[in-house]
Amino acid sequence: MTAACDLEVGAREALGAAAGAPARAIGYSGSMNQGGQGRYGGHGAPMNSIVQRILMIDDDARLAAMVRDYLQDAGLQVEIAGDANAGQTRLREQKFDLLLLDLMLPDIDGLELCRRIRAQSGRAGGDVPILMLTAKGDPLDRVVGLELGADDYLAKPFEPRELLARIRAIGRRARGTSVSSANVLQFGRLEIDRDARAVRIDGCARELTAHQFNLLLALAERAGRVLSREQLLDFVRGEALEAFDRSIDVHVARIRAAIEDDAKQPKRIITVRGVGYLFAKAQE
Repeated sequence: MTAACDLEVGAREALGAAAGAPARAIGYSGSMNQGGQGRYGGHGAPMNSIVQRILMIDDDARLAAMVRDYLQDAGLQVEIAGDANAGQTRLREQKFDLLLLDLMLPDIDGLELCRRIRAQSGRAGGDVPILMLTAKGDPLDRVVGLELGADDYLAKPFEPRELLARIRAIGRRARGTSVSSANVLQFGRLEIDRDARAVRIDGCARELTAHQFNLLLALAERAGRVLSREQLLDFVRGEALEAFDRSIDVHVARIRAAIEDDAKQPKRIITVRGVGYLFAKAQE
């Protein structure tokens, strides 16, 4: 990289124009010092944000590389996928704090990809914050994207400084919700909400009685440990448990019926014969 290089990305390139077409600024024309240290944050000065690892899904290789260089200069880690299928594979295999998603992809429409990602909520990559990027000017696309689960929307051409500001804002919102999310236990597709006293599989509520919820919570909070029936009773003691005392196995069976894919072959609440029950840490 030369001592000064202009970051100018052609609007026509953002729309998929052929290489070599005359460039127009996508919204930023700035200089970077030799070695990649930019005017808006150099190496060693990461953002004060929960966002650190970003996946960018965009088939415009030149634009993606420039965005990556700019964000890395601000202290972020950025990986690039050139199409939707490659992006979905990365999301399944790695953990990212943010997804930059272009709507005009060569294999799957970006809106459809957003819908598919959100349909995987609770699974790997399904809850990643999504910031949509597009050269489309139709406001309906923005509305649909946000309704499908995108967290923010930025139209091309854009200022890299605005992109960075929006990433920071998403990070602040995510940090603000992390406190409340501490009260939600997530095990694969199973979600246990302490505050709402709710249990969900794939986002769908499963009905439990108060006693059953307390028993499930006692198990989940000690995932990976084998608990005897006596220990479980101690953990939920303080309630009117006379009847509960004599039927803990019945309650476990009913919990399994609510949360297991196959209650006869449970994978979440496992019986350890002669000892008690174990709540599995790793779940699908």
